[in-house]
Amino acid sequence: MKLLADNLAVDRGGRRVFAGLTFSVSAGTALIVTGPNGVGKSSLLRTLAGLVAPAEGDLNLEGASQPDMAVHEHAHYFGHQDALKPALTALENLTFWQSFSAPAPSPGFKSAVMKPVQALEFLGIGHTARLPAAYLSAGQRRRLSLARLLITPRPLWLMDEPTSALDTASEARLLDLMNNHLSGGGIIIAATHSPLNLSTIVRLHLETAPEPMAPLSQERDA
Repeated sequence: MKLLADNLAVDRGGRRVFAGLTFSVSAGTALIVTGPNGVGKSSLLRTLAGLVAPAEGDLNLEGASQPDMAVHEHAHYFGHQDALKPALTALENLTFWQSFSAPAPSPGFKSAVMKPVQALEFLGIGHTARLPAAYLSAGQRRRLSLARLLITPRPLWLMDEPTSALDTASEARLLDLMNNHLSGGGIIIAATHSPLNLSTIVRLHLETAPEPMAPLSQERDA
């Protein structure tokens, strides 16, 4: 399985954020997207998640078991905002997401499916199961949002500043989850300003340029 982006261009607010973006990410690899604020890191993730339509270029998940499915149908998006209903309890939020998002099995991708209660316990917030999401702390809401990735297996994780609002212990647990996802044949695209200790990394650096197009470089860690 391999994620392919070819000559991708994205427009936001009437301006071109980036253009000519080409990269590939193989199964078991994390693409770490870096660059200054406003250069298009979040726009790239939102495009991969199907929330923003590309102005130009193609996106494909090569080797997927259901090639007729769009890339975003194989993905979980873990963005800046926590996708939670404040009036629903933590358990009700996860139960909804499990019924709403279908699994996306792919060749070579292996992931254990957790029940909502198991995911809450695994992330250390089992005691919040009956609490409305509105009463949770920022870190607890972040972990509850993260739990969505564990209850419905999908091979592509799109993560925008994934460690924000997490304490040291929760950050270490998140990195373990990310490495387990990679070892199971998954793919991660993460936009971040912080270093991530992941097993196999490819870097994509976006730079601000005078022209509308953002130059990029892609290199693999040794």
